[in-house]
Amino acid sequence: MYGAVFGDIIGSRFEFDRGGKTKDFDLFTKEDQWTDDSVMTIAVMEALMDAGKDADVETIKEECIKSMKKWGQKYPDAGYGGRFYGWVLSKDPKPYGSWGNGSAMRVSGAGYVYDTVERTREVAKATAEVTHNHPEGIKGAECTAAVMFLARTGKSKEEIKEYVVKEFGYDVSKTVDELRPLHEHVESCMDSLPKALASFFEGNSYEDVVRNAVSLGGDTDTLAAIAGAMGDAMYGVPKDIFVKGLEYLESDMKETLNDFQDFLNENPD
Repeated sequence: MYGAVFGDIIGSRFEFDRGGKTKDFDLFTKEDQWTDDSVMTIAVMEALMDAGKDADVETIKEECIKSMKKWGQKYPDAGYGGRFYGWVLSKDPKPYGSWGNGSAMRVSGAGYVYDTVERTREVAKATAEVTHNHPEGIKGAECTAAVMFLARTGKSKEEIKEYVVKEFGYDVSKTVDELRPLHEHVESCMDSLPKALASFFEGNSYEDVVRNAVSLGGDTDTLAAIAGAMGDAMYGVPKDIFVKGLEYLESDMKETLNDFQDFLNENPD
């Protein structure tokens, strides 16, 4: 459940092609930091806890709005997009038709809580729709959470790939090596999901998945957050990465992540 947050931190210093598009780099340095991806991932986790496992869609949306606004205002300099931060500050926030990858980078909590892939997708859609109510924004969130659900419930990567193609229609035919020279800094679900999926499908561990994503360049923190969430669901986060990653987080972030782990333990699927 820490996979998206640690992916964000690891990818943060390479955004805008500052990493040379390579898998050979130090995972953590003094230049790393959490970004809006981590803040909003934690905000959505808090919202799902506050709503409760059996909450209806409207309650989930209400809690997401409340929590995302709270965390966004608490950490205003995390690197939000202009429209999203306007939403955070709005007294009457409304969705604004975004297809940006923000809906996918923050959704990972939904991948862990629920008993079926259908319910997982329903909740993922709700977390997206409060801002990213464009069909592509919704699809990106649903796909990320669905891959996580399938991975943590024992499906093989081949089975997951078949599900992704059938249900979401993403092109997963290109390898990371094929995608790397094509990649630019594009912050859309349409661009990010195929690349995060390729990073996940080719990776042989959590670390390898994240290294794949970072090596693609561009929006590396978000690519690593999305792919890292998937990789965590399949492999878990190694202890050394877990211990080091926690050092970068604020105390309230760590507390909320701990609370979410307790919530999962109290609400097994």
